[in-house]
This record gives sequence, C-alpha cells and structure tokens, in this order.
Amino acid sequence: MKKLIIPISIFLSLIISCTSASVYVKDSSINYRSEMRQFVIGLSNYARQTNPQFIVIPQNGQEVVWDAGDEPGGKIIYADYLVAIDGIGREDTFYGYKKDGLATGQKEVDYYKTICDPYKENGIRVLSIDYTGYDENAIVRSNKLNEESGYISFAATERNLTVVPDVKYQPEDENARDILTLSDAKNFLYILNYENYTESGIEALLQDIGNTNYDLVVMDAFYADNKQFSKEQIESLKTKKNGGKRLVISYMSIGEAEDYRWYWHEEWKKTATRPLWLEKENPDWAGNYKVKYWDPAWQKIIYGGDDSYLKKILDAGFDGVYLDIIDAFEYFESKPIWQPSCISLISMSVSVDSRSILIFE
Repeated sequence: MKKLIIPISIFLSLIISCTSASVYVKDSSINYRSEMRQFVIGLSNYARQTNPQFIVIPQNGQEVVWDAGDEPGGKIIYADYLVAIDGIGREDTFYGYKKDGLATGQKEVDYYKTICDPYKENGIRVLSIDYTGYDENAIVRSNKLNEESGYISFAATERNLTVVPDVKYQPEDENARDILTLSDAKNFLYILNYENYTESGIEALLQDIGNTNYDLVVMDAFYADNKQFSKEQIESLKTKKNGGKRLVISYMSIGEAEDYRWYWHEEWKKTATRPLWLEKENPDWAGNYKVKYWDPAWQKIIYGGDDSYLKKILDAGFDGVYLDIIDAFEYFESKPIWQPSCISLISMSVSVDSRSILIFE
C-alpha cells in the first residue's frame, strides 16, 4: 500500500492566490418568504399574549404565501400565516399604479385581484388604498369597484397621506354602528405624515380625526421628535363623531429601518459602524433602509422586549398594527450576495485537500 501526500506548498499556494476581488452569488440557504411569514407570526403571537383580539394587517407582498417560482394565486397552504393575520393592505388596486388619479391598468388590476382574493376567500379582509387625487369621479368609481370586489376602500387624495380628507371626499357608507372587529368595518382612514400639523397643533390632528365617521383609522403612533401619542389620546379617537365605536390601528414598518425613528443611531449611516442586518438606503425613499428582517437583532427592535416598537404600540392602546414593507422578500430574492472571491478558493482547496492529501493504493 502506497500513500501519496500532496506537498504542502500546493495547498498554501491556493490560499495565497486569494485576492481582494469579489463575486456575487445567490444565497440559497435562506427562504426569504418563509422568514417573512415567521416574522409576522412571531410578532402576532407576541401581541396577542397581551391582547388576544389584537389585529394584524400586513400591507402589500401578498405573494409571501406562495413559494418563489410558483404562480401566485390559488390555494394558500400556509395556514399558520393566515391564523396570524386579520387583514391585508393593497395599494394602487384600481387607481395610482402609474400615476395618482390615473386608473390602474386592467392587467395590473387582474393581478392584484388574483393575489388578494384567495385571502378574502379565507376570511381575511382586504383593505384597498387607491390614490385617486382630488378627482371626485375617480373617488366614486374607486369606492364602487372596491365594494363590488368585497374590499374595504380608502380613496387617498395624495400619496404622502398627510391629510384627513374633506367631508366631500369621505365615504358615503359612513354609519353609527359599533365597530368591534375588522370584519365589521366598511371603510377606513389612512394618515401617516403629520407635516401639516406642528407639534403645538397636534391636538388639531386629533380633532380632525375625531370629527370623522370612519370605521377604522390607520395612523402613525409617533409625531414630532418621536413623541408618542398617549393612551388617553388614542382612546379618544375610538369614538366616531356620530357616537359609534371604531378601531384605531398603528402603522409599523418591519421590512425597512427608518432614520427618523426612536431606535435609530446616527452612526448606522456609516458603513464602518452599520449593523450587519442593515442594508443600503432605499433610493426611492430617503431615510429608509432595507433590513435583513430575519436577523434576531432587528426583530428584537420590533417585538419581544419592553422597549420594542410593538410594545410601545400595545402600551398606547392601539387595537392593532398595520405592517409595511412585507414585500422586502422580493428585494432579497433578486439581490445577489457579495462574497470575497477567496472564500470560493479556500473552499476549493479544502475540497482538494480532503480528497487528495491521503491516497492509498
């Protein structure tokens, strides 16, 4: 029996040849859709330990319930995700896909209905946001199309969601019923940015919302300089102008970090001091950064601790949470992963070494 030993100089030369060049590869070890589903399920379970009736509504990214590569639509097999949520939000359903005030093309409408209707068929309410502008005919048509589709609609007069619409733009199906669950709601208000209300005038915002009869309000839990609405303020919004009860839901982005939030650290803007879970800035939305949402460090910011985002929302008395950037999985599915080229070379050397260092004849 003979034993062949490859000279150690060959092994070393493979390592020494490693350069600073980089390659892009696909990371097939992560199921990005599954990770997003589990993230939503985890925060839903956490919230419902405090409030069993807590409402969870993910916006966009409806494809998350179908595997990558599968044709979206049809039967939803991930029942645990459906149990964790009560509704879904869909933007641009009938208006706003290409331009605010412009009707969404029929091809896009058909696709949105294909990915939203399976949720509806499973008892999940569809909240549809159309960016109609101030065109009253567009608002009327949007409300009609959504009603025919079995969706709850909000006709947004502007994209930045800075205003409570004037009375003439508010829904015709307002009512004095007590809205205790999402299935009771017939309409909703969506307002996120309070730039029209200075800090001293935040009471004016509360008054403007309070003077409406929307069944449900989706709003940001924070205003100027990361001040949070009090539990008393949120409670005051749960009564419609006509005396009926309504639901108040807080917005929360879980697929991007926002540099104007209380959790943000300025050193994160520098690559050298940026957390490993933080990606580059979104070129379309200044101050918003994609995150590796499956990372425990990011998820800890969102839920699980007394200083977490979701705990603050729960403590303020909101009835639920409206989750944004669910479709972050699309970013990672299409994004190559950077690796130094030496990693593949070292891997090659180990493979050669393990097969050839010892050869017995």
